[in-house]
Amino acid sequence: MLAIFNVVLPVFALMALGNLAVRFRLFPSEGVRGLVLFVNNFATPCLLFNALATADFSTAFRWNVIGPFYVGALTVFVLGIFIAAKVFRNRPGESVTSGFSAFFTNTVLIGIPVMQRAYGHDALVTAFSIIAFHASVLITLGMLVMELVRRDGAPLHKALGVAAVRIVSNPLLWGIVLGAAANLMKLELVEPVQAFITLMAAAVTPAALFGLGGALNDYRLSENWAQALSLALLKLIVQPLIAYVLMVHVLHVDHEFARYGILLAAMPTGINAYVFATYYNRGVNVATNTVLISTVLSVLTVSGWLYLLGI
Repeated sequence: MLAIFNVVLPVFALMALGNLAVRFRLFPSEGVRGLVLFVNNFATPCLLFNALATADFSTAFRWNVIGPFYVGALTVFVLGIFIAAKVFRNRPGESVTSGFSAFFTNTVLIGIPVMQRAYGHDALVTAFSIIAFHASVLITLGMLVMELVRRDGAPLHKALGVAAVRIVSNPLLWGIVLGAAANLMKLELVEPVQAFITLMAAAVTPAALFGLGGALNDYRLSENWAQALSLALLKLIVQPLIAYVLMVHVLHVDHEFARYGILLAAMPTGINAYVFATYYNRGVNVATNTVLISTVLSVLTVSGWLYLLGI
């Protein structure tokens, strides 16, 4: 238990510091967005590049880990839509936002710091093999389903075009692509360049957690808390449970690698759920509450998964 405490406390303490700093105006709220953009657009691409440029690809892309992660994600996407439509009587577009909120994982702002604290640098290579497909696959799927179900939807080819632009312009993808290319070409960077990338990569954990904590001040519970709680439980418990069953009991994946995929699946809902909801103006309150509730509850659930996985 002490080992779990040592992993979880620093991560969520940094989030709490960011939250309190913004709440008591010790850090400007308008600076939070800039901090999160710095993490997503500059620091994390450097971290991805650094990890993939030196990765052993023979062990990095384990499809028996990647596959169960996405099976769990797609399953809770469908469950989230079903629960929203049948239990909470949401309209089709709002139901898709609920499904998106249930399956989009905070892989960067929380996932990377927790994985690094729990299992060290070696875990990041496997984690990045999942992250490589995460935003592109899930955002594209969410947009396509939304365009298919909402009554005032745009033509399908337009949704595909928007999704393609978002994917190609994603700095995380560029970090992955360039890192993989450097690895395949066996490229060795000169010391000043390597030092620059290493320094940028080191900024991810503190900046991401502080920024996310500050960003949570913008979220408030509303009348949709019960629905958001059900989606948060899908995200924090059901999705990693599916990954656990498939990896451990069906595919018999080596425990060292299985725990990487399971723990990443157990991370809370990512801020992109809110971005997705506002882009379509569907289920914004539900998405907002799911991000807030899942992030707060993840203090307990992530600790539980670390205990189960035998940190």
